[in-house]
This record gives sequence, structure tokens and C-alpha cells, in this order.
Amino acid sequence: MGSLNFLSALTEFLDQYPFVKYGIVVIISFLLAFILSKLTKRAIRITSRKLDVDQTTTSFISNAISFLFYIGALIVIFFSIPQLRSLGVTLFAGASIATALILFASQQAFSNIINGIFIVIFKPFRVGDIIKIGELSNGTVEDVTLRHTVIRDFENRRVVVPNSQIGSDIIINSNITDQLIRNFVEFGISYDSDINKAFRIIQEEAQKHPGFIDNRTQEEKKKNVPPVLVRVIGFGDSSVNLRSYVWSKDHNSGFAMKCDLYKSVKERFDKEGIEIPFPYRTIVYKKDI
Repeated sequence: MGSLNFLSALTEFLDQYPFVKYGIVVIISFLLAFILSKLTKRAIRITSRKLDVDQTTTSFISNAISFLFYIGALIVIFFSIPQLRSLGVTLFAGASIATALILFASQQAFSNIINGIFIVIFKPFRVGDIIKIGELSNGTVEDVTLRHTVIRDFENRRVVVPNSQIGSDIIINSNITDQLIRNFVEFGISYDSDINKAFRIIQEEAQKHPGFIDNRTQEEKKKNVPPVLVRVIGFGDSSVNLRSYVWSKDHNSGFAMKCDLYKSVKERFDKEGIEIPFPYRTIVYKKDI
């Protein structure tokens, strides 16, 4: 009896204050969408581990399903609130204008979704890959959503790139197929320095580094091709420019190795009399005649 009285009082209260009822509908709709989204993502994550599904596909599907849950919540809210329902009827009455506006506004959104689907299907990169998009975005892929791709750059900042931009730009992937990286480590020595000694120092320092990988084929080893190739790539105003080719297991270890080699080779050059030149400038003062 008491519970019936409570329900009757609650119904009367909600009828008297409809905005409270609408607020409850909104909260419950979005709360259910949130809970279902979390549960679905968890189920997909567990299933993908068992079936060994690529993380990029898993991430995209999870985000797509979450999007559908929230769209469903909006539809429920729209049809539960009379004012919004009447607004919908009004919009449908002017369907031609509304359709044109919606299509114009959503053109970019659809482009992002289509390009996101292409990323999942053709896999130019995966979650965890180190990529470079154009000239700006360079880092590790963290997430692929319906609208954008999240990249964590090397300063630990998140770069959010629209999928449509990715679909029309050049992508450099450091992980796809083969993660081995051939690093170009370049030095300039003076014209008076012993070039063969400089070659030897660079090769010795590179081979001593723990991140160095000997990537020679068996045929190259039989031909006594050195583990680290060093070549002259040109002549500068005050230097002979050398480039060494040093292999590493991936992009990150390659970057660390390059930094270490710049230091260790410079120290060996100083110790063994190999000069790294710097620009000289001669200033001539002309006296008034």
C-alpha cells in the first residue's frame, strides 16, 4: 500500500514538473549508452585477444558501436520529450531544406567515416605503429575512431588527425612488414683530415654500440662487405660530407643510437686528430681612396 502511494505521488510530481521527468530520461538514456558501450568494448577486447584480431580493427569497431549506442540514446530522448518530437515533425515538414543542410554539414563527417573504414580494411598502419603523415604528424598510433586517428608524438603530446586528411596524404610507416631501420648518420670532416681514418672510426664506434644490428646477407659477408658502410656523399664549402649506414631493430632504438654515435664519434675524432670544420669568414676593410 505504501509503495503504491509513493508511486502515485511520484507520478503526480513528475506530471506537475515535466522538466524533471525529461531530465531523468536524458540521464538514464546516456547512462545506459555509457554502460552498454563499456561492456561492449570489454567484450570485444576479450574476444579479440582470444581470436588474435588486430588491435586497429578492434579499436575501430568498439568506437563505432559506442557511437551507435549514443545515437540510440538521442533517438530515445527525441521521442520521449514532446517538444523535441514536435520539432522533429517540423523538420521533416521542410525535408528538402533540412536534407540539404544536413548533407552539407555532414559531408566532412562522412568523409572521415569512409576513410576510417578504409584504414581498417587496407591497414596502411596499425595501432602501435610509428608513422609520419605529411610533414607535421609524426609519432605512435594510439587509436583509430570513426572521425579521427590519435597519434602520440615523441614529446608525449596527442595529435588528432582527421581520417579524411590521412586518406589524402602520404604516410611513412616505420613498422609495416619490417621494423628494421637503416639509419643515415652523417658527419663532415675537414679537407685536411685523413678520410680513411675517419671511415674506420665511424665503423668501429657504430659496431660497438649495443643497438647496432649486422643486417648483411650471407652473400655480402662472403664478399667481405663491411657491417657499416661509409660513403662520401659530397663536398661542402669547408667539409667533406660522409654518410654511414647503420641498422637498428626499430625507429626508437635507431634514434637513440644516432644520438650516441654523434657523441662517441666526435670524441674519437677529437682524440685522433680528425677535424670537424666550422665556417670561416674573412672580413676585408677597404680604405677610402
